[in-house]
Order: sequence, then C-alpha cells, then structure tokens
Amino acid sequence: MSIRDLTLTEIQRAEALAGEAEVAFVMDEEAFRAFYDRTSRGLCAYLARVTGDRALAEDLMQDAYYRFLRANTPYESESHRRHSLFRIATNLARDAHRRQRVRRLTSLGDTDVPSRDRGAAQVEHQTDLSRAMQSLKSRERAMLWLAYGEGSSHHEIGQLMGLTTGSVKLLLFRARRRLAAILTARPAPSGPKGGGE
Repeated sequence: MSIRDLTLTEIQRAEALAGEAEVAFVMDEEAFRAFYDRTSRGLCAYLARVTGDRALAEDLMQDAYYRFLRANTPYESESHRRHSLFRIATNLARDAHRRQRVRRLTSLGDTDVPSRDRGAAQVEHQTDLSRAMQSLKSRERAMLWLAYGEGSSHHEIGQLMGLTTGSVKLLLFRARRRLAAILTARPAPSGPKGGGE
C-alpha cells in the first residue's frame, strides 16, 4: 500500500498517532509519575544489587531521578529514556563505590576484623546468592543484574556501562563463571586468607 492509496481518514489517523507519539515523550508531571511507576522498582533492585546496601540504593535512586529530570533531554523512545536513567544510576553507583573505597583506605586503623564465629557463619552461608553476589566486583554485579534481573541485551549493557558489545559478552561470561565458582565452592578448601585448621 502506497501513500496514494490511503484515504483521508487513514492519513488523519496516522497524523494523530504521530502527534500522540510526540506528546508521549514529553516529560510532564503525569508522564514522569507513570515513568517512575514503571521503572522505580527495577532501578532500586538494580542499585541494591550493585551497591549491596538497600538504603544507599534508595538514596542513589532518588538522585538518579533528580538528575534525569534536571537533564531535560528529549528522548527517542521509552527504551532510550529508560537506558538514560539506568546509565545515570550506574554512574552514581560507581561514584559511591569510589567514595566508599577512599573512606576505607583512609580509615585502615578502624577496620572491623571479623571474629572466628562470624567468619564461620559467613562460610556456612556461602551458597546464598546475595552473599555470593557481594563477593563479586561492582561491575560484575551490575552486569549480571542488568542481564538477568532486567533482561538487558549485551548491546544495552554496553551502552549503559560504556563498553563494547564484545567486551560485555566476555566480561559477562567471566562474571557468570566466577559467580558459579563461588556458589559451588566447598567451605573447607576455599578461604581467601588460607586460615584452615
């Protein structure tokens, strides 16, 4: 069917749909609330997985939405809007991780050394997914969550994290392999500091 074959009502309907599509991507208060309702749960879960801290995740989520709104960027689609939000959140999580690392380095004298009983409890729960995820690097947690928690493609993960699709495939493969090794490890032979009896 060509343009010439369309009736006037079909052309008017197509123009109306095009107009609705343009309006749909303008971020007014109602559109933002709907977008927030669709994305907040997934974003908070993603940030909680990446940071390992639910309270920090909620703070970062609010900051991500604030920066997202403040950017006032025109978006091509709902997917583009969502990826932009997750990119902002990923950058905020990275910054928070760097700040925590600096804080740890500056307060080395105040480190909390786990007791023998607490260490034993951690070994007993080694197969727990949350603990296993915590032993991964921040980037590995982010990639695994985006791929399996959010269902993002390798290309989408690459865009969010500033990596090529090939790099995402390799890094995701390594992260999965590392997570599997942690989940299947036996408590007795493994030990990061070699303190077996």
